[in-house]
Amino acid sequence: MRGKQKGTLLKIVNRIKKYWFYLGVSLILTMAAVAGTLYLPILTGKAVDCIVEKGLVDFEGLFAIFKTMIIVIGITAIAQWLMSLCNNRMTYCVVRDIRKDAFEKLEILPLKYVDNHPTGEIVSKVIADVDQFADGLLMGFTQLFSGILTIVGTLGFMLSIHVGITLVVVVITPVSLFVASFIAKKTFDMFKEQSITRGEQTALIDEMIGNQKVVQAFSKEEDVLERFEEINGRLERCSLRATFFSSITNPATRFVNSLVYTGVGITGAFAVLKGFLTVGQLSSFLSYANQYTKPFNEISGVVTELQNALACAARIFELIEEKPQVPDRKDAVVLGEVTGKVDLRDVSFSYMPGKKLIQHLNLAVKPGQRVAIVGPTGCGKTTVINLLMRFYDVDKGAIEVMDRDIRNITRKSLRASYGMVLQDTWLKSGTIFENISMGKPDATLKEVMEAAKASHAHSFIKRLPQGYDTVIGEDGGSLSQGQKQLLCIARVMLCLPPMLILDEATSSIDTRTEIKIQNAFATMMKGRTSFIVAHRLSTIKEADVILVMKDGNIIEQGNHGELLEKDGFYAKLYNSQFAV
Repeated sequence: MRGKQKGTLLKIVNRIKKYWFYLGVSLILTMAAVAGTLYLPILTGKAVDCIVEKGLVDFEGLFAIFKTMIIVIGITAIAQWLMSLCNNRMTYCVVRDIRKDAFEKLEILPLKYVDNHPTGEIVSKVIADVDQFADGLLMGFTQLFSGILTIVGTLGFMLSIHVGITLVVVVITPVSLFVASFIAKKTFDMFKEQSITRGEQTALIDEMIGNQKVVQAFSKEEDVLERFEEINGRLERCSLRATFFSSITNPATRFVNSLVYTGVGITGAFAVLKGFLTVGQLSSFLSYANQYTKPFNEISGVVTELQNALACAARIFELIEEKPQVPDRKDAVVLGEVTGKVDLRDVSFSYMPGKKLIQHLNLAVKPGQRVAIVGPTGCGKTTVINLLMRFYDVDKGAIEVMDRDIRNITRKSLRASYGMVLQDTWLKSGTIFENISMGKPDATLKEVMEAAKASHAHSFIKRLPQGYDTVIGEDGGSLSQGQKQLLCIARVMLCLPPMLILDEATSSIDTRTEIKIQNAFATMMKGRTSFIVAHRLSTIKEADVILVMKDGNIIEQGNHGELLEKDGFYAKLYNSQFAV
């Protein structure tokens, strides 16, 4: 764990290197602020020595000292303010870079990562963990540098006054360092656990908010609450342990600091009595004893925050360092004119090693063919679509478009050749126009309206307050599921790519509208290779080829009439949907 902690720290340092200018300026300003702070006790001691006894007060010397003190305080205040500005700038630049890298990594991660990690956990890493890291890093720069410099500078000033008393301070100091180091080792693991559990809690909350209707429909409120309380209880326990150990640091170091102050006070008093120190120098020494011990308290608090920051940084770096999807080959070609010829040659694929799904799948699709894929849940229908779009790479065999292996084609051009309408709709925050024209940003309003009319979305769009300029929220806002689906269909209608993928595209639309949509699809699919995944078999009667899948294999193939005549698996599926 120590090695992992050091590795995380090195990664942070490497990112800070980019902003060496702010770091350098911050260090110089910190030195100036610390020097000013440490010079004040000397001036205070001199002021005390100007007041020797009643009637013997050096007012002229006092006024001169006061003037100097005002100047020093002013310079120190300005230096601290500018130092904070530099630290803020540097910290938030580093945090901006980390968050940018994390988001960019999400864009190139294989779909497998997103499928295997809860959305809430990923959100927690990119937002909550980065925020925690920023707070710890900022406190570290603001207090750690000044604390260390204060300790070193204080020792230097104390040595210039009296070596013997300084040695008393130095002898007691390691005790404080040992205590802080011991506790720091204990807290890292606990803060790591806290961060992981917090991500788990965020994932649950995100999941429940998105599916609240389902939870209430099945009266699962108590079960969800029980699960939440279990996670919340674990978070409470690990947070309490982390907080307990971190809270010990300050009292422990304060106890040691009191020993330092007591040692200075006793030895300094004897030194004054023997004439080795003046009263003013003793007062300076006592001030330095306080200033010397104060950074240890601050550093102990910073260490706790840094432990939390390092734990959060470790989680976000795990995301950033995740293995990305296999990049496009250097010699990958850009698909030009696509007629829609697709071949699957001896394709095998499984999501998990050892758990077979698709085995030795062969399929030859001619340009313009309408291919329907049917079968029971889990047979591999949607998996075939994922492979066609190259969201996943095949384990064995090859998928070819226009006689080219799709692994030798750029992903962008491959996916641009498909128009995709899924059961799950996705709309962004913006206007209706922006959502429809997403695949064709240069589209005119007339083109968008024509696509909307073809998908039967125009009528409800016109009833919206601002029509095509109506702003909708994330994921469609107040629109019904059917309306959101119509917008997604209109989006594809606008682009009209050479190949289409319809994965239960009309599942959220009423029967009357579905008939119209099917007619629109029929027009759209003319001359275009189409892959239709359907559960309602009545929607695929007109398909040129129907592939019946079971356990990852094609067990039957033909058109609707041929498959019914065979009276096989397809016939049983079809008749079961109309059984009374």
